[in-house]
Amino acid sequence: MDLFSLSWTALRTAVAELPDEDFTRPSGCTGWLVRDLVCHLIIDAQDVLITLVTPAGTEPTRDAVTYWDVAEAPPTGDDPLDALTVRLAAAYEEPRLLKFHLDDVGSAAGRAAELADPGLRVSTRDEVLTAGDYLSAYVLEWTLHHLDLVACLPDLAGPPAEGLARSRELLEKIAQTAFPASLSDKEALLVGTGRRAPTDAEEAELGDLAAKLPLVIG
Repeated sequence: MDLFSLSWTALRTAVAELPDEDFTRPSGCTGWLVRDLVCHLIIDAQDVLITLVTPAGTEPTRDAVTYWDVAEAPPTGDDPLDALTVRLAAAYEEPRLLKFHLDDVGSAAGRAAELADPGLRVSTRDEVLTAGDYLSAYVLEWTLHHLDLVACLPDLAGPPAEGLARSRELLEKIAQTAFPASLSDKEALLVGTGRRAPTDAEEAELGDLAAKLPLVIG
């Protein structure tokens, strides 16, 4: 749960420091500008708040690893929800409004996470998890989207090392195999989730794992 707070705070801080002109730059999410990604983070923060106040009375059906579904193909940006996010982001008109809303809702989500009982069973997407597993799963969400945020903004601080390491661990458990030690945590996440293609040398080192990639999670 500490990693949730660390990763989420780092991501929100990076957004808060963005100059206005960077909101119209491409992000690492296919079809999305930075402003679209920030709008998605607001929706994510709302989901965290909703989930943490939606208790469940049954046994967990998922954990931090099985929370993630692996899709058959990368997103194209044409999904109706993705398209809605783009329209919502454009409706803000000014970057300062996006920043304000993310800070407002995001801070509340962060406080809710700090107050949550890790053993509390919560419900989301018709599944049940402990709050601890749910928040642990979101370390991967925040870390990947932090990488998406800085994809075309190399001068912006990236995700914390601890979040990268934990996210790699989660992705390796999803893949049911380890990535080559020669790949840094950041590169393992980028290559593993299809955010960039592996080089010929990396593909050779990946071996049989290369055939499983990318792991399109959501």
